[in-house]
Amino acid sequence: MNGRRFSVVLVMLLALVGTACGSSSKGASPPPSTSSAQTTTTGPLVLTKTAGTGVTANSIKLGISLIDFKCIQDFIDFTRPNQQAIYQAFIDDVNKKGGINGRKIVPDFNTECPLTATSDLLVQVCTHFTDDDKVFAVIGNLSDAAQSAAMHTCIAKQHKTPVVTFQVTQAMFDQIPPGMLIFPGTTPERSSAVLFELLKEQGVLDGKKLAILAQQTSQVSVKSAVLPAIKKAGVKTGTTAYLTINGSDTTAPQQALDSFIERWKTEGVNALFITGQNAVTKQFVEKVTKQIPGITLLTDTGDAVSQGQDETKAGANPNPYQGMYIAGGFAAADYAKSANWKYCADIYKAALNKEAPGPLAVLKVNVGGKELTDQTYNTINDACQMISTFAQIAAKMGAYPNADNWVSAVNSFGPIVNRGGGPYASLRQGKYDDDDTFQLQQFDSSLPPNGNWKALGPYKNISS
Repeated sequence: MNGRRFSVVLVMLLALVGTACGSSSKGASPPPSTSSAQTTTTGPLVLTKTAGTGVTANSIKLGISLIDFKCIQDFIDFTRPNQQAIYQAFIDDVNKKGGINGRKIVPDFNTECPLTATSDLLVQVCTHFTDDDKVFAVIGNLSDAAQSAAMHTCIAKQHKTPVVTFQVTQAMFDQIPPGMLIFPGTTPERSSAVLFELLKEQGVLDGKKLAILAQQTSQVSVKSAVLPAIKKAGVKTGTTAYLTINGSDTTAPQQALDSFIERWKTEGVNALFITGQNAVTKQFVEKVTKQIPGITLLTDTGDAVSQGQDETKAGANPNPYQGMYIAGGFAAADYAKSANWKYCADIYKAALNKEAPGPLAVLKVNVGGKELTDQTYNTINDACQMISTFAQIAAKMGAYPNADNWVSAVNSFGPIVNRGGGPYASLRQGKYDDDDTFQLQQFDSSLPPNGNWKALGPYKNISS
C-alpha cells in the first residue's frame, strides 16, 4: 500500500474517532422529546415551489457515507459493527412517525474501503451520491481539514447537495455556499472564542501574557478567530508559534519550539493557548511545562484529555496537562442521564431488541484473535444525531424539498434539538454549527481512573 492511500485511511479514521458525542444539561430543562419533526413548522421563506433532486411525491433519498472497518482492521484498535442496521433503525423511526411531511426517507448507503480505493476516493464518493444515485442530501463521516474540505466542496458546492457531518472547521464553512453544510457540534474557532469569554468572566487571565502554540495548518483559524477573541478579552499577547508537524518524526518542530520558548521567557509569557491535535501532544506540552514552570495552559482541542490520561498512566508527577482549561461540552455522565441519550437509546433498543451501550460503557470484542474496542455507542450517537438534524431541517422546508428551501430553512431555524448534545443548540444565517452548550472545564489528573475534565461552573447557552 502506498503512502497516499495510507494517509487517506488515517484522515478518514480521524473523522470517525473525533465525531461529536454530547450529553444533556445538568440542572437545565431537557429538550423536548419530539422525534423527527415530521410536520412543517413556520418560519422559512419558500423560495422555489418545485421538488429537488432525489425527491418524489412520497420519498426523499438520503445518502449515508460509511467506512468498511473489516478492510482496515490491521491498522486500528477499534471497530463499529452493524453500522447500516443502526442507521436504518433511526430512519425507520422517522418513517414510522410520518416521515418528512409525509415523505419517507429512502437511505442510499455507500460503504468504502479506503485501502482499496484510489487517491481520488473522496471525489468518487461524492460523484457516487450526486451524479450516480442522485440523492437529496448526504450525511456521514466524510473527511477533515487535511483534504481542505474536498469532499464537502464537491458535494455541497459543485453539486448543490446539502451535507450534515462532523469534524468541520470555519475554513470549510467559508468554502461552501452558506447553509449547505451543517455541523451538529462546534467548530474549533467558535470553541476558542467561547473559551476566552468564559475565562474572562472568571478572571483567569487577569495579569497574564498569553502566547499561542499551533500547528501550521491552524494558521488561518488562529488569525481569523483566536487572535480576535484574545484581543476582545483584553489579554496581552506574546509571539505566536506555528510548528510544521508531519509524521512521527518531531525533531524539527521540537527544535523550533525550543527557540519559541526562549523568546516567550524574554517576553514574560506565563500562559499558553494550544490549538491542533498534533500541537497538543505530549512531546510539546512536556517541553513547555518543564521549561516554563507554572505556565497556565489553555486549549480548544479535546484530544488533550487522552494525552493527559496517558501521562497519568505513565506516572508523570506533576502531570504536564494538570490544570489545562477548555470550553467543554457535556460530561459523559451527564449525557448518560439526559433526555437526548434516552431518545437515541430507546430507538436502538426497539429496533435491535437489546440495550444500547452508553457513553460510559467500555466494550471489547475479539475480531480475528485481536481484541478491539467496540464503538457501537459512537455509531448510535452519530446516526441518531445526524438523522435527527437532517429530519428537523427537512421538515421545516415544507412541501417543496430542494436546495434553495433547505438554505432558507437553515437560515431561519433558530433553536434546534441536537440529539448528541445538550439543551442548547441553534442554527441561523451565518451560524451553521449548532451546539451552544458550553462549560468551562479544567483537566484534573486525580479524577478516576486516569484524569478527566473537571467542571468549573454551570453549563451555559452561548450562541455567539
